[in-house]
Amino acid sequence: MSKVKYYYDSETLAYKKIKRKKGRRLGIAFLGILGTFLAGFLLLVIYLNIPMIETPKEKALKRELQNMQLQYGVLNKKMDQIQNVLANVEDRDNNIYRLYFEANPIPEEQRKAGFGGINRYKNLEGYDNSKLIVETNKRIDILTKQIVVQSKSLDEITILAKEKEQLLTAIPAIQPVKNENLKRIASGYGWRSDPFTKVKKFHNGMDFSAPRGTPVYATGDGRVERADSRSTGYGNHIRVNHGYGYTSLYAHLYKYNVRVGQRVKRGDVIGFVGSTGRSQGPHLHYEIFKDDDHINPINFYYGHLSPEEFDQVLIKAQEENQSLD
Repeated sequence: MSKVKYYYDSETLAYKKIKRKKGRRLGIAFLGILGTFLAGFLLLVIYLNIPMIETPKEKALKRELQNMQLQYGVLNKKMDQIQNVLANVEDRDNNIYRLYFEANPIPEEQRKAGFGGINRYKNLEGYDNSKLIVETNKRIDILTKQIVVQSKSLDEITILAKEKEQLLTAIPAIQPVKNENLKRIASGYGWRSDPFTKVKKFHNGMDFSAPRGTPVYATGDGRVERADSRSTGYGNHIRVNHGYGYTSLYAHLYKYNVRVGQRVKRGDVIGFVGSTGRSQGPHLHYEIFKDDDHINPINFYYGHLSPEEFDQVLIKAQEENQSLD
């Protein structure tokens, strides 16, 4: 309850009550409201026109955000460097390694392929730096996929290299009789005069004339497939399966130095020169098959002959003389 206020009337020499006017009270209330509004408006203007006042926590978060942006920038530069190194490896892979091993290059669209389907980065959207974060994550994912593709490619190259090494050791690549043991190259591959009928017939191998008992060497790595005398005309002979479609045959042997099923290495002594079967004298009849077809052995002596020695062998092998079998 408000207190009753009085004033002293000098004329009547008595105290009288002060009567409040309603209009005055409304005026005071209006002025109060107007003052409050003006004060609030003034504070709003001041707030909008002065720098934002940051709390210590806000300052720490801002520094953390700036550091994150810096780290993402450094990360992207490192990815640029990795991308350059990977591009160099990819180029060597397609144009050197795969070319050498006769393998098809990996298509560029396979190396650079992205990721289809659902949005993998939806949870990274809606933030101030979402674009930076999403793009960086995309680069990381694509780079990771490229590295996986390249890693698998190098694994394949490793397998091809091992197979190539096996192929190179398997292909018949040396002369089956050493030059110092040769009397002569009696006959080469092609049409020759038959020693018994004197009629020209195709000679499917090469004849190396050498003394009885001269060592005969395996011309490539492989497995002994046959060591018998059950083929007409060959006498005691050996067949070595080298794999990759290659087989070598050594005929008219005096005796064997291997057994069927045995693994042999290039340069191993597998038998000795003789004159068994259809033969006119001690010599080695040597043949090479590729996918069961005869091929000229002259093309397979690069393993230990010098260019000069090979030229001499080539001249002798091309002479149309009489074969020894």
